[in-house]
Order: sequence, then C-alpha cells, then structure tokens
Amino acid sequence: MPLNDHIEDFLGYMQLEKGCSLLTVRNYKHYLLRFRDWLISENIPPTPSNITLATIKNFRLYLDRYIDEHGNPLKRLTQNYHIIAIRSFLRYLMKNDVKTLTPEKIELPKSESREISALDRDQLYKLLNSIDLTDEIGLRDKAILETLFSTGLRVSELVKLDRDKLDLERKELSIIGKGRKARIIFFSDDAVYWIRRYLQFRTDEWAPLFIRYSRGIEPEQNGNKMRLTQRTIQRIVQKYSKKAKITTNTTPHVLRHSFATDLLINGADIRAIQEMLGHKAITTTQIYTNISNKHLKEVYDTFHSDSQDNKKIINKNE
Repeated sequence: MPLNDHIEDFLGYMQLEKGCSLLTVRNYKHYLLRFRDWLISENIPPTPSNITLATIKNFRLYLDRYIDEHGNPLKRLTQNYHIIAIRSFLRYLMKNDVKTLTPEKIELPKSESREISALDRDQLYKLLNSIDLTDEIGLRDKAILETLFSTGLRVSELVKLDRDKLDLERKELSIIGKGRKARIIFFSDDAVYWIRRYLQFRTDEWAPLFIRYSRGIEPEQNGNKMRLTQRTIQRIVQKYSKKAKITTNTTPHVLRHSFATDLLINGADIRAIQEMLGHKAITTTQIYTNISNKHLKEVYDTFHSDSQDNKKIINKNE
C-alpha cells in the first residue's frame, strides 16, 4: 500500500478511535505530507519499508535548514512536532503489522524551554475595565472576557457554548474539550453577573451564548450561523488589549494562561489546575510553575525581612 493511503488511514484512526480534535488531525496531516513530499523530492519511494534511521536523520537536517517564503526558519518546537507525528504514525503502522522502522529507535530532540505569557492583576483590571458598557455589544464583550478569565476555556471551547447548557445558579458547566475529554468548568460571580446582564438584552432564543452583530441576521439552524468564530473572539481580545494599552500580545490563550497562573500563585494544587484546564498530562500544566516561581521571587525580594534590611544597609553605605 502506498504511504499516502497509510497516512489517510492513520488520520481516520486519530479522529475516530483516538478522539483527536480536527485541528490536531489537520496538523498531523501537514507534518506527514511534508515528510512524504520530501521523500519524493529525494527520489525515495514513499513506502513504509523505506523509512529508515538514515532517512529520518536526513529529514531532520532538511527541517533544520528549511527557510519559508518569508525567510523564516522552522522553530525547534515545530521541527519536533514533525518527528512526534512520524513516531505516532510508525507506531500505528507496526500495530497493524506493516513492516517499517521501529518508532522507539527515533530519539526526540531536546525542546526549547516553552515561554508563556500571562497578565498580572493590574493588566487584567485594565483589560476588563476598558469596555464601553452602554450597548449590547459592549455587554457581550465584557461577558466574553470575564468568562475567559474565570473559566480558563480554550477559545475553541468558548465559541461552542450554548445558553441552555449553562447553569448560572450552580455557576458550572460540563463540557467536552480537546481530545473529547469531559470536564467541569466553573464561573466566577463576576462572569455570571455579566453573562446575565448580556442575556437580558437578547430578544432572540438562539442557541449560541455569544452571537455576532454584523453581516445581517441568519436565524437558520437555531441561530448557529450567528455564533461567533474563534477569529472574532481573538479580535475582540486584541481590541480591548490595545485600548487598555497593554504591551503584552494579548490573546484568548493568554487569558487561559492568566487563569492558571492566578490559581497557582494563590495556592491551588497543580493537579486541580490540570483538571480545570483539561490537560491530559501533568507536564503540560507544569509550565505555569515558571511564572509562579517568578512571582514568588518578587514576593521574597519585596517582603522578606533580611532582604529589606540588606537593601537598607546597601543604600546607607552608598
């Protein structure tokens, strides 16, 4: 069977059997087809039996030297994603008795430290209070920002929220997130207050919690054509970030980071944060400890008595 057919079977397996999101499947397809195209360009027949350690080594060199049309190289993390995709693909082939390279023979390269951005309390205050609340759009945007920060939702999860699924009395909601993983999300008092205020202005009975106010009314499919897109949510967040004069590149995911770091800084257990974020592995959640450690260092420098006394001595001797 040609490699192309194996790739299509693998992608179907990822979606149907593994429950991977469409975005993950799309990314794996991109990585694997780039590998296939590279094999063809190197005059290597694209078959499972022609995938060897030497082939993988040469493909890694190709990725490391790759320059796109804008003159930019591939980030080390992106290069790693290609290798991770190939290893998963090979594991699938072996599971189905296809002769190919053993995936365990491929060592993953070292990853660069992952940098994440989060807003501090002052920035969050400015962002959440930068909205004009005199119309329905402003109330909607306020409810969106409060919801993102209070729940830690991914933007893909936020746009899928429906009105009739919300329990504003209990301030919680069960959702199916990334990888079809079920979890409970919780709403703050502020988020519930602004959602209620926004919904009081809604005269429709459409399903989506957050709707658009441009391009005309399309009531079909219970108003699902009025549902906000992920890109629109991103623009909304960036609009108010700019208005609040926040220099950090603020995105919906930065608000998710802010949710996690706020919990961690205030003493929440890392395992509890993992559940609230819907992370499959604890190692994904542990990236937030870098930010919390920076915060703890600032607290130490500001409040520790020895640190304060030393500053006074140094200043006195200068």
